[in-house]
Amino acid sequence: MPPLHAIILGIIQGLTELFPISSSAHLYILPVVFFGWHYQSLSFDVALHLGTLVGLVAFLYQDWKDILKGAFRGDRYYQNLLILIIIACVPGAIFGVLLEKKAETVFRNPMLIALTMSSFAILLWLADSFGKAKRDIKEINWKDALLIGLSQALAIIPGVSRSGATITTGLALGLKKEESARFSFLLATPIIAGAALWEGRKILSLGIQEPIPLLLGFLAAAISSYFAVYFLLRYLRRRNFLPFVIYRFLFAFLILIVIIFKS
Repeated sequence: MPPLHAIILGIIQGLTELFPISSSAHLYILPVVFFGWHYQSLSFDVALHLGTLVGLVAFLYQDWKDILKGAFRGDRYYQNLLILIIIACVPGAIFGVLLEKKAETVFRNPMLIALTMSSFAILLWLADSFGKAKRDIKEINWKDALLIGLSQALAIIPGVSRSGATITTGLALGLKKEESARFSFLLATPIIAGAALWEGRKILSLGIQEPIPLLLGFLAAAISSYFAVYFLLRYLRRRNFLPFVIYRFLFAFLILIVIIFKS
């Protein structure tokens, strides 16, 4: 893999994993359908996920420090929050394991991706426009966590977007915009770590190739994911998700155009 390709894919992963626009759709559609690049290796996928995880943890370091220290010290709020994060992560982990093969084959259909990109854009717009946006993270209960977790499980389908699904559900449940995004990012930490470990087990038998592109992709994903979280949390203090909704529709439209011209 050329170094420039590795950097571009790392930036795409870091931004699209945390913005509500679907990393899996971009990492398949852009290099394979738009640019005609060969699909990246499993080792490279794991490197991108690890890079995203590092950037995410670096930004949320204080949050996780407070949660873990508070939980082990017996603070009821932090214990409850940790339990809610675990509850919300269970559906995604189960669906990820059960539907792994379909996620790598059947679900990587450009037409399906265009459909999910546009349909979930509508859901995001509806939740953003009509959600009450009054609740904080401390008001989330186990039912909310389970619903958000179930929506996260849908992200196994490219085009849905893990962050998009969880943020949309949070907004629909009345969470404030920034609070919904922050809870989504907290959920992303164990989910991305689990995905990297689950895929990483295969690398032991395949071996690691092309260390330079792996390192470049890792660094690009780490840096871009850090700034993606920083930007989105600050942006949502005063603004809405409309630009992301419009982007999802435009991306879906571009996919359809490419399909038509290549058919």
